[in-house]
Amino acid sequence: MLPLHRDEPHILGPIPGPRASLWMARDRRVMSPSYTRMYPLVVRRARGMMVEDIDGNRFLDFTAGIAVTNVGHSHPKVIAAMRRQASRLVHMSGTDFYYTPQIRLAETLARLAPGTEPKRVFFTNSGAEAIEAALKLARYHTGRKRALGFLNAFHGRTYGALSLSASKPVQRRGFSPLVPEIHHAHFGDLESVNQLLRTTCPPDELAAIFVEPIQGEGGYIVPSDSFLPGLRKLCDDHGILLVLDEVQSGIGRTGTMFASEHWNVAGDIVCLAKGIANGLPLGAIIARDSVMDWPRGSHASTFGGNPVACAAANVTLHLVETRYVENARVRGRQLQAGLLAIAEKFRVIREVRGRGLMIGVEIQTGEGTPDPSLRDRIIQDAFKRGLLLLPCGFSTVRICPPLCLTARHVEMGLRLFEEAIRAAIQPEPLWHAGPSTTHWN
Repeated sequence: MLPLHRDEPHILGPIPGPRASLWMARDRRVMSPSYTRMYPLVVRRARGMMVEDIDGNRFLDFTAGIAVTNVGHSHPKVIAAMRRQASRLVHMSGTDFYYTPQIRLAETLARLAPGTEPKRVFFTNSGAEAIEAALKLARYHTGRKRALGFLNAFHGRTYGALSLSASKPVQRRGFSPLVPEIHHAHFGDLESVNQLLRTTCPPDELAAIFVEPIQGEGGYIVPSDSFLPGLRKLCDDHGILLVLDEVQSGIGRTGTMFASEHWNVAGDIVCLAKGIANGLPLGAIIARDSVMDWPRGSHASTFGGNPVACAAANVTLHLVETRYVENARVRGRQLQAGLLAIAEKFRVIREVRGRGLMIGVEIQTGEGTPDPSLRDRIIQDAFKRGLLLLPCGFSTVRICPPLCLTARHVEMGLRLFEEAIRAAIQPEPLWHAGPSTTHWN
């Protein structure tokens, strides 16, 4: 078995291989049919930028486990912190007791979050739970019942988070009734928000506006420079809380610790998860001290802020802050420049957009309409060549690699992506040996 520090894609044969096929058959017999698998990848191990499947095929990961492993898979410093903490204390429930990794992490998050007012932190297990906690806190603090989200937004699949989401019909179909008094406006359109406030959502009844600074599942949509500052002013004018969903865009992903920093906007509540603990289940809300005023016992979590997850997060945040957030800026510029150069060669690329290492490539037909089928073929062809990608939005390729991406990784990824586009436009046999076995200098 080749060591994973050989960080180049290496495809041995048709995928799925024999071992992967066996495990996929076992999966089909026992796993929920609700899971969405993009391609037949049965992961055995991963390190840094590389993922290896159970048959020994090696892939360059431009997904980071859906923007989670921000400092790379199995970072040795994060693993060491997990092992050290696990040998001391695995669980004591931060709801009822005290332990130092949780307090240290809360202090760091309170320091890092934008805004001058002192902050408080509540820990959860996931991004959806963070959204649920923020919705409860917003209603409690303001005494108001309504909330506002945006079309194409995704905040999670639990009932409050799902009610705020407006991404895909399949996520809502069959689950009504949802949480009432939640409205939706057009993302990036302040006038759409104002129209709701003038017609169907009285501002004095609106507790909070929930917004992703950059829409994630909606298509990696970057709003105009006036949008977030405009929302901030609108909230201030009407006593509405601004809740920033930084679950996917936070923790260095966009080249700043929080994506809202690109617009110098601070939220009243910030929701985090994904990259915070580099793969361990952990989420959080960070709120202004004056906002987090709910009383003892009003909200809690048995596992939120678990000691091992917090230990991993403490190391992850240090690595991102001191090293990888700058790398996300530099490599993001290199990656976007390379993607724009590829776009000059292929009319099927409608737009390259994003910040840092949160980049979307929108795919279109020759007539200029969105082409989700071609987008999916490109992702599948990239997979056959050893490059992992994901979709988002209606026809966008999502590119969100670990923040430890190097210049060499960018060059490899760009070459494989261009080959995949070419093959998707001019279909090839399902299996070929060519580019996948290339050795990179």
